[in-house]
Amino acid sequence: MLITIAVIASLIIVKMLWVACATSGLGDWDSERKDIIRRANYLTERVATSPQQLLNEMPSGIGEQFRGEWALYTCSMTSAALANIALLYPQNKEVSLKFIDKIIDIALSEDIREYDALRWSEDPMDGIYGDLSHISYYSHLAWMISRYKEIGGDNKYDMEYHTLCKAMNRRIRESYYLNLPTYPGECVYVPDMLVAIVALNYYAKQNGGKYSETVKLWIERAKREWTDKETGMLASFMEVNGDSLKIAPPIKGSYSALNCYYLSLVDREFAKEQYELLKRHFKQTFPVTGIKEYHDHSCWFGVDIDAGPVIMNLSPSGTGFAIGCATSLGDMEFRNQLLKTAEIGGSTVSWLGQNHYLIANIALVGEAIILAMRTTQQK
Repeated sequence: MLITIAVIASLIIVKMLWVACATSGLGDWDSERKDIIRRANYLTERVATSPQQLLNEMPSGIGEQFRGEWALYTCSMTSAALANIALLYPQNKEVSLKFIDKIIDIALSEDIREYDALRWSEDPMDGIYGDLSHISYYSHLAWMISRYKEIGGDNKYDMEYHTLCKAMNRRIRESYYLNLPTYPGECVYVPDMLVAIVALNYYAKQNGGKYSETVKLWIERAKREWTDKETGMLASFMEVNGDSLKIAPPIKGSYSALNCYYLSLVDREFAKEQYELLKRHFKQTFPVTGIKEYHDHSCWFGVDIDAGPVIMNLSPSGTGFAIGCATSLGDMEFRNQLLKTAEIGGSTVSWLGQNHYLIANIALVGEAIILAMRTTQQK
């Protein structure tokens, strides 16, 4: 028993030292640069390959739809991370442009579009002038192109960019509810809608304010109609209820943190309000700092396709997305605490000029999310 206790104690000490070393220098962009670039090296090697290879990186057990979703999200978040890196470290701009270009090509491929085409019985690019939603696919692709343009990308994807944003804007404005379902017959997933609002906001900034009225109108309606009475948080899900949208339970930590991150790219004041509410209702500090998946009850262990494995209440996705909120809004102390939690759960591996969390071998999308979140600039 003494030997067992000694071994466990030794492992805990080693882990504590590992975390301390891996997270030293957090909060200083110069000190973080080496780790950030090495993580980008790992991601680009795994993501900027071919559509089929990227799909093969996704876990087979989650089914074709989620494999496609996760692949698109991996493209989206890797592109966001690379654009962020180009802004933080301008000497890396050309490298970022090269890889974002490659990743956009992958996202445009039929292989990646297939998950959306199967649900809507229509290829999203074939239906660009039609009336079906396709909002998830369109929004991520448009946001990726907007980030490419933001850091100096050429006009290679201008036709797709204009067409995608025109289609999204038209469909949102034609919707009585100003919201579109991700898939037919399902509720409105608010984070998916927010990607569209973010993409339109970037487009407006780059194109003389075009579609800015849609962004403004959506945000005003969100503040007035789509926040939960109990928590004040923007809804996670909404469903049609007569002539209005009804907030559908639950309010989830993972969705709330992601909503807050996207809002920080559109309306900072609203984002700050949501961020304070996120910390009030979902923050947990024991055994480690993170975001709970449920504010109104405990979940010691559960599995959620979006949140990940919920352990001792903590949501892996919620904790990861909260890093983006904290970074964007300048709460570096909380950001660094969350990054320590990510290190405890993820365990960084360094090899041949690359860094990555061990968990990336199972969920590459998680690696992309954390890098995008930690590199988000304060604006």
